[in-house]
Amino acid sequence: METSTVESPNDQEEKEIKLWINNREVSVPGDTPNLLEASRLVGMDIPSLCYLQDINAAGSCRICLVEVESGGRRNLQASCVYPVQEGLRVYTNTPRVRRARKRMLELLLSEHDLDCINCIKNRNCELQKLADDLGVRKIRLTGERLNLPVQNKNPFIVRNYNKCIKCRRCEAVCKKIQGVNVYSAQKRGFNTVIAPAFMRDMAESDCIACGQCLQVCPTAALAEREYIQEVWDAIEDPEKIVVVQTAPAAQVSLGEMFGMPVGTVVTGKMVSALRSIGFDYVFSTAFAADLTVVEEAHELLERLEGKGKLPLISSCSPGWVRYCERFFPEFVENLSTCKSPQEMLGALVKTYFAEKNHFNPGNLVVVAVMPCTAKKYEAARPEMVTRGTRDVDYVLTVRELGRMIREAGINFTALPEDDFDQPLGIATGAGAIFGATGGVMEAAIRTAFALVEDKEMQGRIEFESFRGLKGIKEATVVLGERNIRLAVAHGTRNARRLLERVKAGEKFDFIEIMGCPGGCVGGGGQPISVEQRSRKKIEEVRRKRARALYSIDLTQKIRRAHENPAVKKLYEEFLGEPLSKKAKDILHVKYGRVQRQPPQLLH
Repeated sequence: METSTVESPNDQEEKEIKLWINNREVSVPGDTPNLLEASRLVGMDIPSLCYLQDINAAGSCRICLVEVESGGRRNLQASCVYPVQEGLRVYTNTPRVRRARKRMLELLLSEHDLDCINCIKNRNCELQKLADDLGVRKIRLTGERLNLPVQNKNPFIVRNYNKCIKCRRCEAVCKKIQGVNVYSAQKRGFNTVIAPAFMRDMAESDCIACGQCLQVCPTAALAEREYIQEVWDAIEDPEKIVVVQTAPAAQVSLGEMFGMPVGTVVTGKMVSALRSIGFDYVFSTAFAADLTVVEEAHELLERLEGKGKLPLISSCSPGWVRYCERFFPEFVENLSTCKSPQEMLGALVKTYFAEKNHFNPGNLVVVAVMPCTAKKYEAARPEMVTRGTRDVDYVLTVRELGRMIREAGINFTALPEDDFDQPLGIATGAGAIFGATGGVMEAAIRTAFALVEDKEMQGRIEFESFRGLKGIKEATVVLGERNIRLAVAHGTRNARRLLERVKAGEKFDFIEIMGCPGGCVGGGGQPISVEQRSRKKIEEVRRKRARALYSIDLTQKIRRAHENPAVKKLYEEFLGEPLSKKAKDILHVKYGRVQRQPPQLLH
């Protein structure tokens, strides 16, 4: 039979396009999408606001204007939407261009809520930085301003329409990256706002609280719901015992808040900072990640024996769980009944830890430091209550913790290294990798192999097929006498693609889904840099954070969750065994269709 081979674009020699930028001949790859990217490739930066590489190129803000020579005339064009052409002559820094950019920025500022000093994005606002870069020292124009109420009644995201510059980045990332489609343009003309349908509160819409829109918003039109003052109040209350837990991903991103390189492991300094702030106990969420692995591995084995629906789908990511409940309710029964590590640790602090130390659970306040805004939503869910007490009282993003450290006057980079408190601060390498996409799967399979094969498996610790930023990763492994098919997806748009395949009849046994691109390392509560507006740069940040987590795993003496001595002791002293009645009462939960009403604010 005759066959033909089609050469893929990657196999073809990449063509170069020659053009002139500022009277200098340059060459750029043939697939360069626009003049803005072409200029940046040759070291000539063009400012922009609405543009996000490969995500949003609307040409609406007009900040990226350049002069393009055509037919002997120079016309101003938005460089983010103007295609690269052979022989084109472009001018990025003429007096006309500079005047036009300043005027466009002044027009934006004339309508903006200029409350910069009190703004949560002060010192980290793209609009503010751009005004400084372009030398805008006064606003010569006075325009009408919106005076809409701030939406801050939900526990996770605050929406301030008065600070929105209509760049539509939030709409683009929600649609093209997450596939949720919460945002669209509402009203017309000057009154246009980018909002959920009928300008509903975020909690009343299909928003999954992932916070990816916060990561790309150039102003504070979108921000996390802060709980800093509530946490300070708890710390200052002499009757309260305040316990803090920190997610694995926080220890590889917090340093960015203080100018340290991306991917710097700051675990010891973070613990030291938390003690300096005044927390009574500092525990590691990675301990509960180890516990989650043990419970989930046993749950997988049970379902493989016919006790529950397959595929088993992980439930550690609250953004993904909310997405499942909203868009794929038919898969709710497939969700693991395990609470997330955050909720498990909170429940254990108010039961096991309280009993061991003779504490009144009512006097315990649990604070979680998370890379995620959806964790705020999760903590407020009515199901997350054990023995009548809420598992987690307050959730702080990594950004909020950074602000608290600065507020306390702590010199973070000069802090000594410190260790987590025991026993709920002991973690294995498996717990650390939970913060990267594929980490939950890898950790669970390490333990599942041990449970089935009952041997050391020195060569089966690392599973490279689960690592990296590919949208959907698949593997088949031999577990005992059974071949089990596994899949990993990150970002809810990829989750949709995978679940549609399952609905079409494809068989999988275990699926890990993380709501955010890259997993927790790309969470909506992670540090934001005004420089990271290239999709490639954003992905590189996630890779560096993930590599740092895997480096922590490699340095641990114990790398399998079930071998954690503190977890073993917990079962001996308190839980009995995995999936016991007590374990199910404290560590497990049933998910269901979310009612369309706002969850209550935390306290």
